[in-house]
Amino acid sequence: MTAKPVIAATDGSEESLRALEWAAHEAVLRAETLRIVAVPMLPPRMSPDPAGPETRGGILQQAARRALASAAQRAAETEPGLAVDTELLPGSPAGALLKIAGSASMLVVGSRGAGGFAAMVLGSVSRYLATHALCPVVVVREETKDVHREIVVGIHDPDQSAAALGFAFEEASLRQARLLAVHAWAWSLPSTQSVGTLTAQERAVMDASDVRAYVADRLENALAGWRDKYPAVQTGWELVHAHPARVLIGASARADLVVLGRHRAGSAVGSITHPVLSHAHGPVAIIASE
Repeated sequence: MTAKPVIAATDGSEESLRALEWAAHEAVLRAETLRIVAVPMLPPRMSPDPAGPETRGGILQQAARRALASAAQRAAETEPGLAVDTELLPGSPAGALLKIAGSASMLVVGSRGAGGFAAMVLGSVSRYLATHALCPVVVVREETKDVHREIVVGIHDPDQSAAALGFAFEEASLRQARLLAVHAWAWSLPSTQSVGTLTAQERAVMDASDVRAYVADRLENALAGWRDKYPAVQTGWELVHAHPARVLIGASARADLVVLGRHRAGSAVGSITHPVLSHAHGPVAIIASE
């Protein structure tokens, strides 16, 4: 069975080229090919004129092909010898990229585009893909040159975090990095959801130290199987009384990658995912639950 490629989307902007560099490094780590795609974008109320190559549609296609060529050159400079192919996709950016996500080991996008309308569109596209694509989606933000040797994975419910933990452990193993699992809450005690099957009546007779011990035990149990599978990965966990998004944004400054899980069915960008995607200091991976 042929391995799925790492797919990176480009619009020719410098931010999308930084995402492309990240994708090229990732493809080498995974011993996979890199597929670079672009989608000609039409501004609002503009439709392509099929009359000839100098029409609006033709100009947009030419710009997309130039973006592909520039991205392929950047990939070759970043990772010489990496197998790269390029493709121009028809349709809307969100629809076209979501359609090909099933053929990717992961989909890598920048958080914003070249500016103006393009930046607005690509910002919304990256969020749409992060909450709808079934493959891992990595949204690359800001500079990613520094190597911290740490992968941070945000854990909301330890019992429903297998997909995110599996991806995070694999990344830590590939990068020879430490893995840190973080559970944070912004209330006086973790919510009922945060402590899983614990009932409101049971919570009522527990103090803060009891709840912390309960969540810590569940985190240890969730990590145990993955530690056995990846014995070389150094692991740890943190329980933090603060808003999860703020904690993860802060952690992104010292991490090579922040990993978040989400429910498999597409849904609106949540109160944690949205700010992390908007303000993280590095790449963020969104992993659909299995």
